[in-house]
Amino acid sequence: MALRLFFLASSPIPVPATEPQPASRAAIWLPWAIAAAVALLHILTNGRYGFHRDELQFLSDARHLDWGYVAYPPFTPFLERIGLAVFGLSLLGLRLFSVLAQAIAVGVTGNLTGELGGSTRARAMAALAVALSPLPLFEGTEFQYTTFDFLWWVLAAYFIARIARTGNPRWWLAVGAVIGYGLLTKYSIVFYIAGILAGIALTSARRWLASGWFWAASALAVLVFLPNLLWLIHHDCISYTFLQHIHLRDLAEGRGEGFFRDQLMICINVAAVPLALTGLIGCIVDRRFRILAWMWAVPVALFAFSRGRGYYTAGAYPMLLAMGAVVVERWLSVLPRKVSGLLQFSWYAAMAAVGAYVCAVVLPLATSGPLRAFALAHNGDLREEIGWEELVQTVAGIRDSLPPNQRAHLGITTGNYGEYGAIEILGAQAGLPTPIGTTNSEWYRGYPTNPPTTLIVLGLKEKEANTLFTGCRLVAHNTNRENIRNEESVDHPDIFLCGPPRQPWEQIWREHRDFG
Repeated sequence: MALRLFFLASSPIPVPATEPQPASRAAIWLPWAIAAAVALLHILTNGRYGFHRDELQFLSDARHLDWGYVAYPPFTPFLERIGLAVFGLSLLGLRLFSVLAQAIAVGVTGNLTGELGGSTRARAMAALAVALSPLPLFEGTEFQYTTFDFLWWVLAAYFIARIARTGNPRWWLAVGAVIGYGLLTKYSIVFYIAGILAGIALTSARRWLASGWFWAASALAVLVFLPNLLWLIHHDCISYTFLQHIHLRDLAEGRGEGFFRDQLMICINVAAVPLALTGLIGCIVDRRFRILAWMWAVPVALFAFSRGRGYYTAGAYPMLLAMGAVVVERWLSVLPRKVSGLLQFSWYAAMAAVGAYVCAVVLPLATSGPLRAFALAHNGDLREEIGWEELVQTVAGIRDSLPPNQRAHLGITTGNYGEYGAIEILGAQAGLPTPIGTTNSEWYRGYPTNPPTTLIVLGLKEKEANTLFTGCRLVAHNTNRENIRNEESVDHPDIFLCGPPRQPWEQIWREHRDFG
């Protein structure tokens, strides 16, 4: 009986010849109200720690605008440059872009649910399921390229669902624009593109291959991506070399393990897993929207086969949650009222319980006490936001302790992009010189034309420092006053004062090109 009800609820509904009746105000605004509530929560908490090491890299690259960077395409640093111009060096201001992107993704999921046939209840269920999922919640806490990548995946699904419902091919232009900006944000969107193309080839959507609008959209995506593509060609496709290196590092560190577990525990709220599974079946059953099933299955299969990290596929789940909410809404409408009410209460209670736990882990809800200790114990990203200001103060103190002749010819070398960004961005107020680094795009910025003779060396172990530089001595430790164990305090605790390098800078640059 339950199976019969499911297929009855998820069976295709004939597409009307005219536009459907407008949705109620509640149906339209409730998902956006949920999005606004989550955005407000982020705004109230995002200023409680410090910059993450990844954010420091974006800030550094934002000061050196280009059509590409070693670690990622140009969209995110460009947006960060705008943030710097508008807000200055403000945590809340710079992270506002991420907050808005995550909120838009939640709201658009509600709109996507409407395209699939959902009314008020379905739209609210889908929006809430996305808003309280671990990865989407995290995306609003930091300025990361994954935040905008997630948004592009959701927008592409929305526009494709709109094409499937209305039959209006002009919406392919919107898909093309979104894909183009997705390629300018994170290269892994090519797996999503593969899913879209597979869905077109293997479903009735193949009819769009004969449409000029589809090919115009393809041309638009290439045109938007073209400047970065030319940059990649000019730089010997260095980003591909970088991605190979990072993938091998992730495999060596076991970061590719637990891929399917992460689909259930990170990409979506675990209480929403039944909703996503229902949505997958609903997409398969409804021929109009079967393309969405391929848009989920192909990226997941490709990432699983290549042993990618589990959270890479998070953007493929809002469309399943949207379809799942539509099917469940129809299913609930044919159940007895008391049974329907009990099921809804149970689901919302489970969502709230899991969501509260996720918030406690992901969000910096407290500045002190057990809740803060719980978050720091379970969230490595929060730990990486602590200690950068103290590192800059320590380096500035070493600089100030030097005699004038050494200060006049001082350089600072860094071992990773977090240290480089901290010295360049946070150290500017302390008058620290531009750092010298070989990680990612730092390598392209080169070494000083007037080589320093005194060097403060960060991020190296004693043996490495003595191999590269002369007369090294330990002068300080890279710690934080809260004794938080993170990458800097554990893996790079020593700061050395050294003389000139043992080899010419030109030779060092030929032999040292690092990825991280």
